[in-house]
Amino acid sequence: VDGQKRLHTHLNQTGTTTGRMSSDSPNLQNIPAAVRQAFIAAPGFKWCSFDYSQIEVRVLALLSGDPGLLKIFQAGEDVHTAVAATVFGVSRDQVNKEMRRRAKVINFGIIYGMGVNALKANLGSTREEAQRFYDQYFVSFPKIRSYFDEVITEARKIGYTETLFGRRRYFPGLKSRLPFVKAMNERMAMNAPLQGTAADIVKLAMIEVDEMLEAEKLDNQAFLLLQVHDELLYEIKEEAVPKLLPKIQAAMSRVVEGGVPFTVHAAAADNWGEVK
Repeated sequence: VDGQKRLHTHLNQTGTTTGRMSSDSPNLQNIPAAVRQAFIAAPGFKWCSFDYSQIEVRVLALLSGDPGLLKIFQAGEDVHTAVAATVFGVSRDQVNKEMRRRAKVINFGIIYGMGVNALKANLGSTREEAQRFYDQYFVSFPKIRSYFDEVITEARKIGYTETLFGRRRYFPGLKSRLPFVKAMNERMAMNAPLQGTAADIVKLAMIEVDEMLEAEKLDNQAFLLLQVHDELLYEIKEEAVPKLLPKIQAAMSRVVEGGVPFTVHAAAADNWGEVK
């Protein structure tokens, strides 16, 4: 800690292959929930969290242009509930907790390039059931399959993938003669534009908020503390919290405009552990 009893980390711009920042000495992006109450706001300030909701699934909808997935977000629905209804062939109000949990596993499994066997293990189901869910997902959202096929075909040809903002990630392993190396690189290439675009959005959000605070002469009211994955943490003067929470949410939401709303959840508390 420094002379003011404040703890500082090092944030690395190039600390990950996906484009997200990493943190070290100490790693403040990996603080267990039980320890977070030890991180308190300065006197007269609140600890405020701004978190992008389901950012990677939204990026998938944006990049694939799948009408079914786009419609879910445009209607403001919960994506896991909506996908559960589609995959399990029931109405939205018939979706129970277990169905939603499974739909969440399927959604993130698809994003991370999971095959049927990995899906089976994560769902805790049989291979037949996992195959059925997997197939049904791509029947329900056909443009996602064709989008992934295009990403792999293009990456094999040029050796890299790009995020929505044009940042590249190279995959020399796509030309490997070893099948498992090639398959691993294909999975990573499928996921790279999604995770990479999400990382770009969060970094652009920091700039957008900073410029808004400066333009409105509010930069002495709110201070960026940390970025943790899809979340920005600020210390905000107590009296400014009601005004600044919606302003920062709005600034973060407008980083990507068109097609998909990028919803941001905001919360304030006295310490990190209490921010819900």
